[in-house]
Amino acid sequence: MKTSTTILSRIAADPGKLALAIAFGLALGYLGGLFRLSMSHDLILDPRGRPVLSDFVAFWTAGHQALKGAAAATYDARLEHAAELTTIGHASRDDLGWSYPPVFLFGAAFLASLPYALSFILWGCGTLALHASTVAAIARKRVAVLFACASPWVLTGLMSGQNGFLTASLIAMALMCTERRPALSGILLGLLSYKPQFGILFPLALAAGGYWRVFAYAAASTLAFNGLACAVFGIGTLNGFLHALAGAAQSHLAVNGLGWNKLESLYGLLRALGVPSAAAWIADAALIVMTVVAIAVLWRSRAPFALKAAGLAAAVPMATPYVLVYDLTVLTVAGAFLFRQREFDHFELSVLASILPCVLLVYVMPVPTAFLATAAMSTLVVRRALAQGVAAPQLPPVLVQYSSRI
Repeated sequence: MKTSTTILSRIAADPGKLALAIAFGLALGYLGGLFRLSMSHDLILDPRGRPVLSDFVAFWTAGHQALKGAAAATYDARLEHAAELTTIGHASRDDLGWSYPPVFLFGAAFLASLPYALSFILWGCGTLALHASTVAAIARKRVAVLFACASPWVLTGLMSGQNGFLTASLIAMALMCTERRPALSGILLGLLSYKPQFGILFPLALAAGGYWRVFAYAAASTLAFNGLACAVFGIGTLNGFLHALAGAAQSHLAVNGLGWNKLESLYGLLRALGVPSAAAWIADAALIVMTVVAIAVLWRSRAPFALKAAGLAAAVPMATPYVLVYDLTVLTVAGAFLFRQREFDHFELSVLASILPCVLLVYVMPVPTAFLATAAMSTLVVRRALAQGVAAPQLPPVLVQYSSRI
């Protein structure tokens, strides 16, 4: 008893060891939870061997449609819903839909070429392994694999079969290659075009930082990949995507088709708190403008590249009103780049610790509190940027004179 007490006191006295112990406990807890869900047939397959309804059903079904030569039908809500019902083998009112660009049909088709259960497992484990390895490469610490697997959004990503791990991995690898491998960085950003709302800040950052070769390769590869997808799956997929995207925006951002509590953005938080649509849009637009200005200033500055990369990764969820819990995996990338610049101090460790309850509260409260996790990570970036002497550019003299009169 005395020995175990001594060990615990040593761990509590060392923030690094304490963080490692917590991460190990969380990862082990996730594993146990997933195992329990599998045994109770609430994950992957139900007791009759049919797919449990999850977001992955939409991926596998769309891929199945593409393999049958009916890729354009995936963008028809009625036809896609009917196909999803065939996949799960029973009636359901839940309409998962499909509003991804044509390029993602390549990945969906690959997933559908495998049996459903095997595909689900390989997708979740494979993309998580890719994400964890890129985080470790950024942080230059093998133990970072454990922290990546213990992040609070990991469980949601594995349970839903969503693509947050892949998105974060593409962003991480693209940023890692920006300085020395511009062609590869651009190609990776071209692949990221499957999640267009998460790539809108990259052209601005690359232009502000003078990374024009990456910019050119990214633009060319985006056109090439999606053009190839249209050639393979039919030009009708592009038109279908545009219509499906408009429908999804109307459903998720205007009429609460998804639920405001699931939108982990300032817009979602305000709507969940009862703020009218117009006011929420204005507030979110103001935040996006501030984010755009901050990224332009940071990437034009002489700050270390690791800090610039952390800032961009943290800003990605800020630049769109449509972001869900599993999308916040990119914040782990931001944290890894911050660690690469230098180790965390006590204040930063406290802020990082606050992220866990912010995300976990999502499951017990009808409010998208995970937005606060994005705000917390962004706060760390701003704090370090100010410490590096990064400041907003001087206003033009005319604006200075005008502001002094207000």
